[in-house]
Amino acid sequence: MSALLVKDEAPRSQGLEQKNRPNPQDDRALDELALLAKQICDVSVAMVWDLDAGSVHVKAAAGIAETRLAPETLPWDAAMERDAVFEISDARLEPEFAPDGFTIEGQSFCFYAATPLTTASGASFGVLAVLDQASRQLTEAQARGLRTLARQMVAKLEWKERLQQLDELSRAQEVELVSLTQQNRLLSAVLETVDTLVAVFDSEGRIVRFNKACEDATGYKSTSLAGGYIWDQLVPQDEVAAAKDWFEKLRDGSFPAAFENRWVHRDGSKRRIGWSATELRDIDGQVMFIVATGSDLTTKEPEDKYRQLVEGSLGIVFTHDLDGRLLSLNTHGAATVGRRVEEMVGSPLASFVPLKRRSTIEEYLDSVVKTGKAQGMLHLEHINGDVRVVAYRNKLIADGDKSPYVLGFGVDITEQVKAERKLRTLTRQSNSILESVGDGIFCIDREGRATVVNAAAAQMLGYKQEEMLGRVMHSLIQHTRGDSSPYPMSESPICKSLTSFGTTRVRDELFWRKDGTSFPVEYVARPLIDANASDSGSLRALGVVVAFTDTSERRALDQMKDEFISTVSHELRTPLTSLRGALGLLSGGALLRRPEKSQQMLDIAINNADRLVRLVNDIVDLERISSGKNELHLTMVRARELLHGTVNVCEAQNPGSSQRIRLRPTEVSVWADSERILQVLNNLLSNAFKFSSSDAEVYISVRPVDDQEALFEVRDHGRGIAPDKLERIFDRFQQEDASDSRALGGTGLGLTICHRIIDLHGGRIWATSTAGLGTSVYFTLPTRPRMNLR
Repeated sequence: MSALLVKDEAPRSQGLEQKNRPNPQDDRALDELALLAKQICDVSVAMVWDLDAGSVHVKAAAGIAETRLAPETLPWDAAMERDAVFEISDARLEPEFAPDGFTIEGQSFCFYAATPLTTASGASFGVLAVLDQASRQLTEAQARGLRTLARQMVAKLEWKERLQQLDELSRAQEVELVSLTQQNRLLSAVLETVDTLVAVFDSEGRIVRFNKACEDATGYKSTSLAGGYIWDQLVPQDEVAAAKDWFEKLRDGSFPAAFENRWVHRDGSKRRIGWSATELRDIDGQVMFIVATGSDLTTKEPEDKYRQLVEGSLGIVFTHDLDGRLLSLNTHGAATVGRRVEEMVGSPLASFVPLKRRSTIEEYLDSVVKTGKAQGMLHLEHINGDVRVVAYRNKLIADGDKSPYVLGFGVDITEQVKAERKLRTLTRQSNSILESVGDGIFCIDREGRATVVNAAAAQMLGYKQEEMLGRVMHSLIQHTRGDSSPYPMSESPICKSLTSFGTTRVRDELFWRKDGTSFPVEYVARPLIDANASDSGSLRALGVVVAFTDTSERRALDQMKDEFISTVSHELRTPLTSLRGALGLLSGGALLRRPEKSQQMLDIAINNADRLVRLVNDIVDLERISSGKNELHLTMVRARELLHGTVNVCEAQNPGSSQRIRLRPTEVSVWADSERILQVLNNLLSNAFKFSSSDAEVYISVRPVDDQEALFEVRDHGRGIAPDKLERIFDRFQQEDASDSRALGGTGLGLTICHRIIDLHGGRIWATSTAGLGTSVYFTLPTRPRMNLR
C-alpha cells in the first residue's frame, strides 16, 4: 500500500466513527416532514432541532425562519429525557415562561409538544417539536402521528448517514484496489529491469510468467512459453525426470529450495542456471505458485555462482548459527530494516526483534534444531522504530564436517498484513453499520442472489438472515405485483440498475414476507461498480445494494385523512342536494298555485339548512376540541350542579314534553370544565330522548368510583344498539341506523365530540346496550387535578 493511503487512513477511520451518531443536515425532505407534523397536529409551528455548541440549532422548520435559538427559549431537556410525547398546554402558567409563554421571532406561543429523535441504540440526538399560540393539548391520534413522524425522521437520517458511510467504505476499497494495481504494475516494471532471472510456475510446473532476463537466457518470448510445462522445451530430455522430481518436492512444501539445472536455449546451446525458490500459498495452505529467482552460472566461477543469485533475490536470504547469530545476509534483507549488511552480520538475530517478542526467538531456535526446519512470521524492528513482518521458511543445513547452520528465506509481508488488518476493520465497521441501521438493507450479485442481508431486512421480511443468503431475492420478495400478476425479474428496477449504473429510487412497490403477506416499501438501489473494469474504460456492475423502508404507517395516516374528507363531503352534499331541489322548485314558479306545497318545500329547505348549520358547527367544534384551540377551564365542580343544570336546559328546550328525567346525584366534586361537561350531558340526554318513546323515563346519575374518579351514567329504555355497532358509535359519522340522520336530524358527530371532551379531561367513555331494552352510556371524570404530561 502506498504511503499516501497509510497517511490518510487514520483521519478517514476517525471520520467514519464520528458519523455513527446521526447528524441531520439541511434537507428538503426534513422540511417536508416538519410541514406534515404542522398539518397533522394543526399547529402554527413545527421544527426539528438539536443542541450545538451551547445553542439550539433548528435543522428544519415550518412556520418560522430562525435557525439558531437560545437554550432558555424552550424546555429542551424535558423532551430529550422522555420516550413519550412531552406537552405543556399553557406555558403562561409555567413559572419559567410566565407571563407571555414562549417567544420566538416576536411571537408568543402557549402550547408546546415534543418527542425525542432516538436511534435504535437508544441515543437521543434531537427533538421534533410543535408549538401553537393557543393553549391546547394533542389528541391521541396527533400524538401517535407525531411519534410516527419522529421515527420516520430517525429512519431517514440514519439511512442517509449509513448510506454515506457505505459509500465511503466502497471508495476506500476502490482506493485499496487501485493501490494494489499500481503495486502490481511497479513489481512488473522491476521484474523486467533486473538482471536476475525471475520465473513463476504453477504447482504442476507450467510456466506462468518469465521476466526479460529469462527471455534473454532462453531465446524465447514469455508469451510463447506461458501455459506450457518447463520441461517441454527448456529442460534437456535426460534431465526431465529430475526436473519433475524437483517440482514434486516443491509442491510438497520443501521450501526454501536452492538447486541447479540446465536450460536449452532456442539455438540449441545449454546453459546452467542456479535457482532459489519459494512458494505462494492459498488460504488453505496449499501451494499455488512457485517463484524462482536464478542466475546464469554457465560462465561464472564456482565460488561466485550463488552470490548474484542471493544478492539479486527479491526476498531476504540469510544464514545463522544454532545460537541465532547471523552469518550472512543479502543487501535486500538488510535494507528491509533500514540497515547495512555489515551492521547486522555477527549480531544475534534477537537484537533486531522488538523487546516484547524476543522470547519467540528461543522457541524458534529450539524448533529448528529439533525438527530441522521452521516456518512462520518474524517481527523485525526497523531503524526508524517501525516493525516489519517477515514470512520465513528456514532449514537446518548439515554439511559434512562443517558446523551446521540454518539457511533462511523470507519475504517482507508488512504491507500485506496492514492491508489485511485494515480490511478486517472495514469489514467489522461495515457489518456494524448494516446491523445498527433501522432500514432493511441487502446486497445481490449479478445473478440476483443475496450476498448480504442485515437484521432489519430479515426481520421485516420474516426470514432468518441465513435463510436469505444465496437465494434469488426477486423470486423471494418481489415475485408478484399488488394485483396478483407475475412480476418478471427483467422488469424490476433493482435488476435494471445492473446495466443502467445509476441510483434508482422507487416509492410505490410491494415486498412479500415469508408468510405470504405483503407490505408497501420505498427503496433505493445502487449498483456496485467494478473498479478494475473502470480502469479499462468500460463500466461493469458486480451487484446492487438495496436499502428499503416499510411505508405502512405513513400510508395509514394518508388513508385516515382521505376517509375523513370523503365522509365530510358526503354528509355536506346530502342536505345541500335537498336544499337546492326545494329552492329550485320554488324559484321556477312550479308551486305558485299550490301554497301548501310551497310551504312544504320551504320547511324542507329550512330543515336541511338547519342540518347543515348543525353539521358545520359540530365539525368546527370537533376540530377545535381535537386541535386544542378550545381551552379547558378546569375547576372543581360539584357533580350535583352539573346534573341539575343539564335537566334545566333539557326542560327549557322541550316544554310540555311527557318524557321524564330521573336524577340520582351524589355529593362528589370533579375536576372539569363545567361548560364542556354540560355539553356532554346534554348530548347524551338528547340522544336518550331521541331514541325513546314519547312517555319514556331517562335515568341520570353520578357516583364516586374511588378517590381518583367519579362515574356518570345516562340510561334510557329505548330500542337499544346492535352489538356489532356498539363499538363504533363514538367514531365520526357513525349512527346505529343510517336513516337516523334524516329522520331524527342528527349529524353523527355528537358522540365523537363527547368522546374527545372526556378524553381531554383524562376520563373514559363507553356504552352498554340490550336490543329492545335500552342503552346506558358511562363516562368518568377525575376528582382531583392531574399533571399536564400525557
